[in-house]
Amino acid sequence: MTRIDARCELVCEGWRCSVAVRDGTGSTAHAVTVRAVDAVRLASDPDAGGIERLVTAVFEYLLEREPKESILSSFDLSVVGRYFPDFEHDLRARLGG
Repeated sequence: MTRIDARCELVCEGWRCSVAVRDGTGSTAHAVTVRAVDAVRLASDPDAGGIERLVTAVFEYLLEREPKESILSSFDLSVVGRYFPDFEHDLRARLGG
């Protein structure tokens, strides 16, 4: 079973998140930034809990497509759509929005 632990803090330009992904083979660490404009567009509740739910959903989405070791160690949420064109549509469906 894979465990995703996202911790996000508000910074002047949006959110800075630390994400740990753990499974039976080990763990990886990731730094993710979420710009305020992306948070408002994608999160149903752009507070700390809502951003953590958003980032967790992003990692669930990514882990369905690639192993944890292939996920960039540091990235801005806006770049995911460059790699996966249906990302935002799929993410909204996943989040129920």
